[in-house]
Amino acid sequence: MRIRIVDAFTDRPFAGNPAGVLLLDTDAFPDDGWLQSVATEMNLSETAFAHRLPADGGADWALRWFTPATEVDMCGHATLATAHVLRETGAATGTVRFAARCGILAATAHDDGTITLDFPASSLTRVEAPDGVAEALGAAPLSVRDTAEHIGDLLVELADEATVRGLAPDIRALAAHSKRGIIVTAAASDPESGYDYVSRCFFPNVGIDEDPVTGSAHTALAPFWSARLGSPELTGLQASARSGLVRTTLRGDRVLLTGRAVTVVDGELLSKP
Repeated sequence: MRIRIVDAFTDRPFAGNPAGVLLLDTDAFPDDGWLQSVATEMNLSETAFAHRLPADGGADWALRWFTPATEVDMCGHATLATAHVLRETGAATGTVRFAARCGILAATAHDDGTITLDFPASSLTRVEAPDGVAEALGAAPLSVRDTAEHIGDLLVELADEATVRGLAPDIRALAAHSKRGIIVTAAASDPESGYDYVSRCFFPNVGIDEDPVTGSAHTALAPFWSARLGSPELTGLQASARSGLVRTTLRGDRVLLTGRAVTVVDGELLSKP
């Protein structure tokens, strides 16, 4: 079986967020233990596994995502990477519908090389900052919001972009405060920078200390910043070491996430399920 590594939410190799992508030639997923073993071997933030579904159903492909430690309910960058591989190989064109644990997701390939994902928008519930979060982050939150079940993060607003970029958090201490991890964010310091807000994402509870570019986090960032900035269309910069841009469009209870992807490794997986 061919297995690929795709850098998502970037237009150049070795940036954005790398995802493993394995298109299965079966009509069902192999054993969960084998899927987890492959993801652990890949040692990327997520590895996506997909198989084709029968025609005329509610979706075209079934899709699952595994970190090196566990399966997750929702993953944006690995969905983008999978849609990129489907387009690149000719296995799909136009809009592809994926059946996933978080519901039906869609990915639309455009002529300019971008891909737009259609994901459910996260609900946001304002909460008090849990004891210890400020100390674990090394910065005082301006506000804190809890996200929906398929994300399971705390969204923490910080004072400014420089604070977000300069964080050196205690990753192990952060693990006590949410199901998956912590999203930190602030408005862009320069309105002419080409992005409207910045973020970083720390997910110790699923084996990812810092995720480079997180599509699922933007299902919460988009409604948060669209309400603040008064625009349904924004661009977020995830300010990790690899960095990446996510264009977000809020449409009711859905968020459109647009980005590019680049295949950097195309190889053969020798271990069969």
